[in-house]
Formats: sequence, C-alpha cells, structure tokens
Amino acid sequence: MGDTFGLAKLGLINTGSIYRNLPVARLVEMALARGEGVLAPNGALSVKTGKYTGRSPGDRFMVDTPSVHDTISWGAVNQPIDEAKFEALYHRLAAYLQGRDLFIFDGFVGADPSYRMSVRIVNQYAWQNLFVHQLFVRPAAAELKEHQPQFTVICAPGFQAIPEIDGTHSEAFVLLHFDRRLIIIGGTSYAGEIKKSIFTVMNYLLPERGVCPMHCSANMGPEGDTALFFGLSGTGKTTLSADPERRLIGDDEHGWSDKGIFNFEGGCYAKCIKLSAEHEPQIWNAISFGSVLENVAVDPDCRSIDYDCDALTENTRAAYPVDYIPNAVIPGVGGHPRAVVFLTADAFGVMPPIAKLTREQALYHFLSGYTSKLAGTERGITDPQATFSTCFGAPFLPRSPLVYANLLGERIAQHGASVYLVNTGWTGGPYGVGRRMSLPYTRAMVRAAVKGELEGVEFVPDPIFGVLVPASCPGVPAGVLNPRRTWTDAEKYDAMARKLAGRFNENFAKFKDVPEAIRAAGPVAS
Repeated sequence: MGDTFGLAKLGLINTGSIYRNLPVARLVEMALARGEGVLAPNGALSVKTGKYTGRSPGDRFMVDTPSVHDTISWGAVNQPIDEAKFEALYHRLAAYLQGRDLFIFDGFVGADPSYRMSVRIVNQYAWQNLFVHQLFVRPAAAELKEHQPQFTVICAPGFQAIPEIDGTHSEAFVLLHFDRRLIIIGGTSYAGEIKKSIFTVMNYLLPERGVCPMHCSANMGPEGDTALFFGLSGTGKTTLSADPERRLIGDDEHGWSDKGIFNFEGGCYAKCIKLSAEHEPQIWNAISFGSVLENVAVDPDCRSIDYDCDALTENTRAAYPVDYIPNAVIPGVGGHPRAVVFLTADAFGVMPPIAKLTREQALYHFLSGYTSKLAGTERGITDPQATFSTCFGAPFLPRSPLVYANLLGERIAQHGASVYLVNTGWTGGPYGVGRRMSLPYTRAMVRAAVKGELEGVEFVPDPIFGVLVPASCPGVPAGVLNPRRTWTDAEKYDAMARKLAGRFNENFAKFKDVPEAIRAAGPVAS
C-alpha cells in the first residue's frame, strides 16, 4: 500500500492492516470484536488495564542528548536514559509490531492554533485509539488531509522491556526522545501514560515560546470570566470545573499565553470512583456512547455499572470529549483568568477549606504543591499520603520548577488574578479520624471565589499557615471555615498543624534561588 503514513520512517514495515482516524462507532465495534472490552449500558466501552491501573512514574525516562542535557531538570522525576538503549529497545518494539494491525490517530494538542502541536498516535489496541481520539483535539477533514505530525507516540502494551538489557526498572516503559520527536510506550495498558507523555512534551516546548503550561482545569462564567483550578489527580479539578453554572474550557491541561487561556486537549479524563448523578451530574451524563471506562466494575451478565466498586483500583477513569459536557467552550480558549484556585486534598485535616493568598503566598504554595496522593492514582499507592508535588504537577515538568513559577507569577501580577487555596481533603481530624470535605460546601466556596463574592469579606490570617481565611462565605456555615473548630481536641489540631507546617518548611528548603519574600510566605512551625 506504500508508506502512506510515514510508518517506514519509523521502522514500522510489513504490518497488518492500518486504520487511520476511524469514526467512533467503528473503533468501538473493532474493540468489541477483538475482545478488548465490553459495552456498558450507557454505551461506554468498559476496559481493564491489567497490572497497571495508574501511571508508573518510576518507569518514565528521557533520552539524554547534548541538545536537551542542560535544559532538563534531571533527577528521580526526569530520569535519563542513554540514546543507544533507546534505539535498541525501539528496534525490538518495531520488530514486535511487524504483522500486527495498527490504529493511527492524527490530530492536535492545543486549542489555540497559534500554539498547537500536531501529533500522531500509533496504537496496538483499538480501545486506546478510541481513547486518544476522544482526549486530543480532533482535526477537521481538510486538516487531516494536510496533517504532518510534529511529535509521534507509539504505544504497544503487549511489548515488554527487559530491565537487565534495556536499563529500565520493569517491563513497563515510557521513553521520550525530544530530538527525534518520538515517544515509545510499552508493557502497560494504562492509557493515561499516553496523555501525560504528551503533556510533558508541551511542558518542555511551550516555555520557550513564552507560554505558561499548567496542570489545571479551566471554566468560564456567564460574563466570560475565566477561572483556573490547579491540583493533582483526585483533588477535584474535573469535578469542580464541571459546574452547571459555568462553561467548561478543559479539565486538566492548559496554557496561559499573552492572549489568554487555551486547553491542550479535546476531551476529559475524569476520576469516577463513587461517581453519582446527584453530586456530579455533568460528568455522569457525559459518560455515554464513545466514552471509555477504565477499570470500572461492569457486571458481565446484566452489564450494570458499579461506580462505588474499587476492586481493581480507586483510580477508575472515564474518558470522553469535552463537548459531551453541556455548553462546553468550543474551541477551548478563554480570556485571562480573574480567579486562580489551588486545590489540595489535605490528609492531615488542618488546612482551611478556603483561603485567599497574597502573591508571595501564591508562589510559595505553587512551588510547594502540597496535597495527598490518593489511592490508585499511582502504582503502589493504597492509602492517602501527604506529598509535595512542585507546581501541582512535578511528574510532568521537564524543566526547573522556577521556570514555571516565574511564568505563572508574571501572569498573575500582569492580569490581577485573585488566588485561593481550597482544601478538598479532610476536616474534623486527619484521614482515618475526620471526614472528607463536603462537596456541596466546596462548590459553594469555589463559586463564591470565582464570582468575586469574597472580595468584600473580612479575612483573618491563619496563625500557623498565614493564609487569609474568610470569616463568612455564602452557602457555608461559619464553623466549617475555621478548621481548628471542627476538631474535638484543639490541642491535637495545633500539634498536627505544626507538624504539617514543619513538612512545608523541610520541603521548601530544596529551593535555593527563591526570593526571601516568597520563602517568608510559608507557615510557622513553632
């Protein structure tokens, strides 16, 4: 058939059938015919990802070449791998794919044409090609005809690395080669690895163009006002941005340019453990035909869905196009935000449910990125664990954290955005003693913040964390706003709060070149 899609240049020759940008219905049909999943009663394709039900950050590497060596912040997150190791593994992967059917998605990352990147995703599985079709920006017919990929991803879950030979840590691998504009993934079926590898690429490329890449969701109010929601998986980015009173721009990855906000993706990847129509109606209704359910319990006989079941993982996921959300902003672009919200799921139960931040506090908490890793989000995490993820997205940031902090700080100052810290974690005690913050209360606090309803409220500095806690908030009992009052033992609260403050200070000590005003904006441990 000739090298229609440039596969020979990738070493992919003598393959089976090649399917490019198939319609959703056809991808669903082929995935079912291949036994890759089952059809849920709401029309979603339900799949299981096997051993890997979350990202495996220890298995991601970047090829260390002279052109990128001095621009990447090497370490436990950005692990280097020798180019020769990459080539050897890549050639074996190409050989593995000989004779196999391949599914290709050609599309884009970035809703703003000025900054978008054309991508090609080559998949072994039809269901994963459906996933990327729903998650990335789908091309118009004319765009598809002229499409030339600027970055390529090859994902073959059935091919495994040999750690002793390949220099990997396990059979799973995610290798990024910036010089070759190529990513190879194998040994894991978790589709989130595809999504986050592309996010990592955007986080590397966009700062050079003066764009701040962000791990955040975004929505727009009736008057066109934009709000951002930062946070790690499970802290509420998707849930809180999918607000019936506002229009969704995107749920996870955005850029902030001189023109405003733009979504990287064309879809949403929502956690759906304990999903309910009552509390998250937009997400509930969005999961329909063409959506992909990962590791969600579906009865094989009656095909009923049990969103409460965590038998496989708590990191159950649903992938669907952003336009499955009613009144979504298409294309996903917006103006400069009026409100920026940092989300944290505090397992200690001592952070205020909402607090306003000064500019210095905003950069302190952005660099700190405090939250709790929730069960199932990463391999090996079974209980919430307090952690600090720089810029609320350390696993996806190739460059120095100060690059991203400086870009965000400049944007906040230039456009006068108000910054809030919202705790969606525990109250009344730590994990195991207290309870998870009420979602209706959190929604009320967030709505008040993004609508500007807290601007005239009295704020009181927290004695330990220094952040400004509102004395009142529409729709929220005053007693909820002060975390110390929610504990039965105030002295235990004080001790736990100082313990967490100490962890903040210990973590922040690693930042050596931060202005003293930002360093001083942290909590007081004694």
